[in-house]
Amino acid sequence: MESVPGFKSVLGRFATGVAVITACHDGAPVGFTCQSFSALSLDPPAVCFCPARSSTSWPRLRAAGRFCVNILAHDQQELCRQLARSGTDKFAGVQWTPSANGAPRLEGAVATIDCELDRELDGGDHTIVIARVTALSEHSDAAPLLYYRAAFAQLHTQIAQLHPQLRV
Repeated sequence: MESVPGFKSVLGRFATGVAVITACHDGAPVGFTCQSFSALSLDPPAVCFCPARSSTSWPRLRAAGRFCVNILAHDQQELCRQLARSGTDKFAGVQWTPSANGAPRLEGAVATIDCELDRELDGGDHTIVIARVTALSEHSDAAPLLYYRAAFAQLHTQIAQLHPQLRV
């Protein structure tokens, strides 16, 4: 139940990027789609993201202690959906290679950020995860996948007009 009327509608008007947080746990890849990801600190380098308390993937990533944030490209909508599902083999058919810390680096991601778990904070029905950045990589000039008003946003053409060097 929505505690403040209009909460989802109003906050849905804030466009976000889409990332997939991945790790290897017990020798198998694990991960989840995340739109609540943000840079947190330059010194020390840190990021934060917020998995739902109901997530069945986050406990396995937490146990791994290190993970990779994969920033998705505009054409990775199906990958985003696949890694958002519960109760399936999320990584079936997914192309990936190990990142610097061994976590899955997804093929086609625009950038990846290797992290180590620093701490967790209470965030109501979510957990606020703070992670130390250990490595960064840019892989593509493709426009990012965006999410706006409960749907994928088709803003990559406008971004390409503003930044012609980006691949769309």
